[in-house]
Amino acid sequence: MALNLEGKKAVVEEVSKYAAKAHSAVAAEYRGLTVSEFTELRKTARETGVYVRVVKNTLAKRAVAGTEFECMGDALVGPLLIAFSMEDPGSAARLISNFSKGHDKLVTKIVAIGGQSYGASELARLARLPTRDQGISMLMSVMKAPVEKLARTLAAVRDEKQAA
Repeated sequence: MALNLEGKKAVVEEVSKYAAKAHSAVAAEYRGLTVSEFTELRKTARETGVYVRVVKNTLAKRAVAGTEFECMGDALVGPLLIAFSMEDPGSAARLISNFSKGHDKLVTKIVAIGGQSYGASELARLARLPTRDQGISMLMSVMKAPVEKLARTLAAVRDEKQAA
């Protein structure tokens, strides 16, 4: 069903709203996916904080104009879906990467983060980024290590004095 001008404006506005807040984006070709497979992808996306939308390429180019994902504009060719990571930078990449393992019809075309666009080969690298909770955990372990070492050193000195 074709969209009228008002419908197209609404789609551009909605996608640009998400693009302005997103951490990263992945564009993938979905040709050959069944409706049930696509529904499964959308359900998983909602659960993981990823906004997924199938948009005509001309509307997608207008929607990402003026955002850090403007770099994707030239690569938006063919029937594509766009996934925006809303919670952490790697969530859209993890979604597309995990889903494409079981569904070979979903093919990544472009990945964008920080105003730079990359080829599909960078999807795995982006998917390996830690989540916010994992990042905080890693930071806390690094901050805790010197304090633990100081406590062990002081305990060793105390034990040495008690033995003498």
